[in-house]
Amino acid sequence: MPMRSVPERLRQGVRAVLRPVGEFVHVSAIYLGLAVLTTLGLSLVLPSMRQQSQQLHEVVLAMFQADGADDEDEVSDWSLPQAAQEPDEGAAAPANPAGAADDAAAGTDQAAAQAEPPDGAGTGRLSFAGALAASLRDQPIPGVTQAQAHALRSYLARKYRIASSVAGALIRTAFEVGREQKLDPQLLLAVIAIESRYNPFVESAVGAQGLMQVMASVHRAKLRPSGGAAAAFDPVVNIRVGAQILADCIRRRGGLEGGLACYVGATGPSDGGYGTRVLAERRRIALASGIPPKD
Repeated sequence: MPMRSVPERLRQGVRAVLRPVGEFVHVSAIYLGLAVLTTLGLSLVLPSMRQQSQQLHEVVLAMFQADGADDEDEVSDWSLPQAAQEPDEGAAAPANPAGAADDAAAGTDQAAAQAEPPDGAGTGRLSFAGALAASLRDQPIPGVTQAQAHALRSYLARKYRIASSVAGALIRTAFEVGREQKLDPQLLLAVIAIESRYNPFVESAVGAQGLMQVMASVHRAKLRPSGGAAAAFDPVVNIRVGAQILADCIRRRGGLEGGLACYVGATGPSDGGYGTRVLAERRRIALASGIPPKD
């Protein structure tokens, strides 16, 4: 067997050393590339997640903050004093104003001018925490029997997969706000069902928010007394503002069907079946509860 030359043996030794080094460098480059891609991805995703978390935190604080009551007052009392009703803001824009710029612009200036409460007016308002506490205690709702309230609560909780106590709190809110705005409470519950399926934190592609899909950017004046845009996710505030918009729409359009079309932002002869769906759900709610719908 011929003897290998010294240079050849050296070359073989160098190749034997460099081969694992090259494989190590190759693998390291792959992992480094993956790390860079992961870092870039996180840099794009994390700011959005952080902003959403901060917004949710603000919403939860707004929902459960004390409503301007004195220390000796019980926050859980549902019948908090309504020291000053919000002024009539004139022709309000629809909650979902796609294609309805004329409706949106009609009352903006008047609403902004009248939004601020008068000097010395109180800031008391209905509290979702109070409504929830009353629901847990099964306190009666004025004008509704316990059997009717329980049937309505059961229907909403089962169909929309929400806690029974939360369903009770939202029912109390709808009946209280319905009395304020002279609207059928079951109509408000039906609008909530069609708009958000009882998800208080939902937001549409065009920015409509909360249970009744209120456009915070359009209805800033209505939300300002309750804390601003973040209050759109407070169930009580959202229902009150949505009811104000719906009541304005009904007055302006001269009837319930036209008011629902205005609320959803329809300006033409068709509302895409929105009013039909709302009224059908109101009939189902009325049948489940045994409470006749009000015109």
